Amino acid sequence: MLQPGSKAPEFVLPNERGENVSLIDMLEKGPLVLYFYPADFTPGCTKEACSIRDMHDDILSVGLRVFGVSPQDAASHMKFKEKYELPFTLLSDPDKVAIKMYDVDGPFGVGVRRATYLISQSAEIQAALQADVLINRHKEFIEKAIILRETASMTASDAEQRYGDDSD
Repeated sequence: MLQPGSKAPEFVLPNERGENVSLIDMLEKGPLVLYFYPADFTPGCTKEACSIRDMHDDILSVGLRVFGVSPQDAASHMKFKEKYELPFTLLSDPDKVAIKMYDVDGPFGVGVRRATYLISQSAEIQAALQADVLINRHKEFIEKAIILRETASMTASDAEQRYGDDSD
């Protein structure tokens, strides 16, 4: 697993519509949550995706976006996204290119480790979590990222209110 402070590796993968998306493209609009999961439609991955769906408005409200990565093809991702009304992008990595770059390939190359990264707009990994079985830890990780971004935002606006805007 890549560690906080390291550079997030660049990749290009197709989304659920078959359109290629790069990490640079994803970061254009701000920082993101990049999560890796084993497979569409499995009980654990469905629970994880739906928990992210349920807090998606909070994620967006602090300027974050979410992207999920697994080895299934775009058609599987589209069915998964539609069935569970997932409002975020799913990326297809059947050759495990990004999965290997982010060091989340399963033991002996079998499967995918469940991992979540918080990546800054400058492509630095700010936080990372790997928890294969304890799925709720990923939800807690994202909730903590939301709180930290809310706090940082409030701190910046509090400082601006206290000390004024120096742009005059």
